[in-house]
Amino acid sequence: MTKEHLYGPYGATDVETALSVGKCGANALWFHGFNPSGFEAAEQAGIYPCVEFKTFRADFEKRPELIPTGADGRPIRYGRLVQGVCLSRSEFVEERLADLAEGMASFRPHGVWLDYLTYAGWFETPDPDLQESCFCPACVEEFCSTERIDATTPDEILSKHGVVWTDHKCRRIDALGRRFAETIRSASSDCIVGIYMCPWTPEEFDGALRRVFAQDYRLLSRWSDVMTPLMYAQKSGRPSRWSRTFMEATPEFVPAGVPVLPILDVLDFPESLIALAASPVEPAGFQLFAGAAAFKDADGRRQIERAIARLEKKT
Repeated sequence: MTKEHLYGPYGATDVETALSVGKCGANALWFHGFNPSGFEAAEQAGIYPCVEFKTFRADFEKRPELIPTGADGRPIRYGRLVQGVCLSRSEFVEERLADLAEGMASFRPHGVWLDYLTYAGWFETPDPDLQESCFCPACVEEFCSTERIDATTPDEILSKHGVVWTDHKCRRIDALGRRFAETIRSASSDCIVGIYMCPWTPEEFDGALRRVFAQDYRLLSRWSDVMTPLMYAQKSGRPSRWSRTFMEATPEFVPAGVPVLPILDVLDFPESLIALAASPVEPAGFQLFAGAAAFKDADGRRQIERAIARLEKKT
């Protein structure tokens, strides 16, 4: 990743927002997918266009075959918000890779952030419904064949081979994520590859970062350029200083030298940004989810400008 820190809002694709970004020292615009308006707005403003690309997320009402199987042998519980699909559905993975290749052939983003690169669940809530998955026959067979283990039921896997199961899931996400990264770099070797991460330390929720979501910083950082935890404090029932306390904890589980660039929620603005800027462990910048209004507002820009100035003094 470039040593230049990146700062900007996520979610807007209009020129007015893009022009406001540079007024406070920020330099990037993040938006969903290969949105032509986003690229045009970034170009007009002279800032970096950055894409959020969804990997393992789908509308289960329209694609029920993608619903992962839980430890009870039934489709997992899910509500309005859920991520993760059955990874044995290789046709879906190939669809997403093809969409990524098409986007990279049509546009030249400064960076692509892979989203939902996890097993099933949802962590943007104070009380997450954490379920073990994927236990369809194909996934169980893939596990047993790869790990040379003779097991047939979820109970047997979890009770006798739980650690191996978790490691296997992490390696599976790692291998698939690497394919997405290779697709990006084959089209643009200097494009930044980021990953949106579950914003938990490895110990929280009984190790759910790896056990449930199968995100392993050590593995994923081998081929990615920057890690972006989703620090949505209010939505997650956390204090606004969470952005700082998380950054202070990262040396314990993020490999040395791996850039961490959090995404903050405008619902927590400006307190979470102020806390992040005060962190003694330096972030590689920040994104502000739904942050267009903050960048357009004069007082909001002053808050952002002060935070950027403080962070730049640490470089």
